[in-house]
Amino acid sequence: MTSTTPPPGAPAPPAPPPPLRPMTARGREEEHRAATPLELFFDLCFVVAVAQAGVELVHAVAEGHPGEGVLNYAMVFFAMWWAWMNFTWFASAYDNDDTLYRVVTLVQIAGVLVLAAGVSKAFQDHQFLVVWLGYLIMRLALITQWLRAAASTTGAERRTALRYAGGVALCQVGWLGLLVLPEGARAWTFLVMAIAEMAVPTWAERARTTPWHPHHISERYGLFTIIVLGETIAAATVAVKSGIDENDALGELLPIAVGGLLLVFAAWWIYFVVPIHGHLASNKQAFLWGYGHYLIFASAAAIGAGIEVAVEQAVGKAHISETAASAAVTIPGAVYFFTVWALHSRFFKVGLAQQLVLPVTALAVLACTFAGRWAVLAAGVAAALAVATGVTLTSRMVRADGAGNSRDTHAA
Repeated sequence: MTSTTPPPGAPAPPAPPPPLRPMTARGREEEHRAATPLELFFDLCFVVAVAQAGVELVHAVAEGHPGEGVLNYAMVFFAMWWAWMNFTWFASAYDNDDTLYRVVTLVQIAGVLVLAAGVSKAFQDHQFLVVWLGYLIMRLALITQWLRAAASTTGAERRTALRYAGGVALCQVGWLGLLVLPEGARAWTFLVMAIAEMAVPTWAERARTTPWHPHHISERYGLFTIIVLGETIAAATVAVKSGIDENDALGELLPIAVGGLLLVFAAWWIYFVVPIHGHLASNKQAFLWGYGHYLIFASAAAIGAGIEVAVEQAVGKAHISETAASAAVTIPGAVYFFTVWALHSRFFKVGLAQQLVLPVTALAVLACTFAGRWAVLAAGVAAALAVATGVTLTSRMVRADGAGNSRDTHAA
């Protein structure tokens, strides 16, 4: 039996932290700040809801209702993305990892799972009650966190925390419009409330800027991008496997599988080739970058849904044309490449040639829509060529300069 008594003269082990601690701000200059296991768990649970939204988008597009499907997808995805983003920025500034913080975060996870359970009703029957309840659970948990932060601070910092809590609460009341207003008014309700939600951080932080951590924020966004791209590959793989098993259509599906894989690989490459945390120097820069990720995350997830649509069309299950099925892949692909360039990559490009790689790639991917059964493969090849071109341009520049600093050595 091993003794637990420390040897004489050994330092006493540190006392465990108390279960409840003040929720004071963390420092922006804190070293070795990384995502926590709770944050990773949070992300994985959110992807459950993302997957549900993707499944319903596939059904809507494959049945010939792309407009309605995209609108519902945009609304549901906004609820998931905005709740994830609010938690991420709050945690970057105030995560004290005590017992209550963990419990409230788990409540937020429960909320997104409730929201996921209501996605089918929202898409198919236009009933948003369960989605609204899930969002309500997440928002009440966030309000609790901000009130804890307000109770632990004073002055302008306390005003900021109270503004966040009040703004979130007020917006949640506004979302009742999705339940009580006529169906024709819901799109306008969503637009108004989405703008109101995004205005809350700008208004709240006029009192005092929250001390979010640039490296932590960039890592959190990168991790969620990886998870979304992983979900895209998983959904596409299942679709291709089912198509082969049920229809023996390997010849028809192989170009879609290869093209889809190339698209996702290129999507990963161009996102992670630049160290974006150095660009996040102020709220103006960080908020624009963070808000713009709605398009990055939504389009990344939609690529997977589009590949599923292309598979269903190829085996005769979708009630849409080959061109429409191709567009379900190429349009979100083009949006992803252009948005990553506009928000993420262009700050690290040197010279016109490097700046043009991703915008031209977005146009090329879009043009592949009209390539018939080879559309997805052509789009994947265009994306892979973009990566190869970026690497080549960077290599030439490094050789010409004789050295590469952090701004000059990033490809694609």
